[in-house]
Amino acid sequence: MTRLPSLLVPFALALLVLPLAAGASSFAGTSAGSASGASSNSSGSSSGDDKVILAARDDAAAFVASDGQIRGARLQAALVHLREQDAAARESSDLALAQALLAR
Repeated sequence: MTRLPSLLVPFALALLVLPLAAGASSFAGTSAGSASGASSNSSGSSSGDDKVILAARDDAAAFVASDGQIRGARLQAALVHLREQDAAARESSDLALAQALLAR
C-alpha cells in the first residue's frame, strides 16, 4: 500500500474539510465582509485588506485541516487584522475565522 508523503496529508485533509467551511459563509458574508467594507469606505480602497486575507488562505486551509495544529504567520496576521476591524470577529474562535476566510 502506498502512503502519502507527510507534507500532502494536511492538504488532503483540507480538501475534505473545505465543504464544511461553507457553513461558515454566513459569517464571511456579514461580519468578515463588513470589516473590509468598512475600511474601504473610510480609506477609499480595500486592496490592502484583500491582500492580507488572500495571503492567508493557504495558511487557513492548513489550520482547518490540521484542527488548529498548523498555524502560519499569514493566518495569524489575518486573524489580528479581522479582529481589529470587526467586533464580531473578536468574539469568534480562530477556527471559525479560518473557515470564514476559506469560504470567501
